[in-house]
Amino acid sequence: MSPWLPQLASEHGAALDRTLDLVHLLMLVLLVGWGAFFAYALVRFRRQRNPKADYAGITGHRSTWVEAGVAVAEAVLLIGFSIPLWADRVERFPEKTASTHVRVVAEQFAWNVHYPGADGAFGRTKPELVDVQTNPLGLDRGDPAAKDDVTTLNHLYLPAGQPALIELTSKDVIHSFALQEMRIKQDVVPGTRVPVWFMPKVTTEQMRQRTGNPQFEYEISCAQLCGLGHYRMRGYVHIETKQAFDKWLSEQASQTAEDAAWQ
Repeated sequence: MSPWLPQLASEHGAALDRTLDLVHLLMLVLLVGWGAFFAYALVRFRRQRNPKADYAGITGHRSTWVEAGVAVAEAVLLIGFSIPLWADRVERFPEKTASTHVRVVAEQFAWNVHYPGADGAFGRTKPELVDVQTNPLGLDRGDPAAKDDVTTLNHLYLPAGQPALIELTSKDVIHSFALQEMRIKQDVVPGTRVPVWFMPKVTTEQMRQRTGNPQFEYEISCAQLCGLGHYRMRGYVHIETKQAFDKWLSEQASQTAEDAAWQ
């Protein structure tokens, strides 16, 4: 892992970090190379040495070869690394049945999380049922598929070692779903359901031990300016073992059923 990057906690992150390091290496070479060429040009073509303009200029082809080399390096980075990495993320989505399938609905200025429950089916939502305090997603509990659904606000629970398939959408403006340690960032567009996936590898407790910070939490940040409260649009991701996650989800579903029985 690069020491200047956040801690790495996802399966695909290492390949992304390697590509990022190569890009920065190329940029460093260009910075030093073109800076040196600029200094050389200032001295080589100073007024004392060239009091009269020479319209023929330099007739050599060394600069052409350098420019061709830069173009080849950029093509290798793009075709050899970036495109395959991007294609792997958009063409190799995991099966929903083998993933932790979650919907995340952004709004000013919160993250609403929706789990489908044991039946694996998301319950119906209706705009007229939306209540910011009691039902921010407008979930219709009268729908049979919604009876075991679990919803949380600003807290996303996921198991380590299993693909997380997240469907993103927004209730109002464009947001951006960013998980730094997971190397995930995806724009969240109103009216559009955008899927994103990753494989968490490090539980929250393991990351606390790795960083030496007992208060460490994975954070969901909004990476797109979305209004006056943008700075406080923060959520938390809790990466648990599979057993701990299943226990939590079962407890939440039982609590949901109990609350519905009282209503």
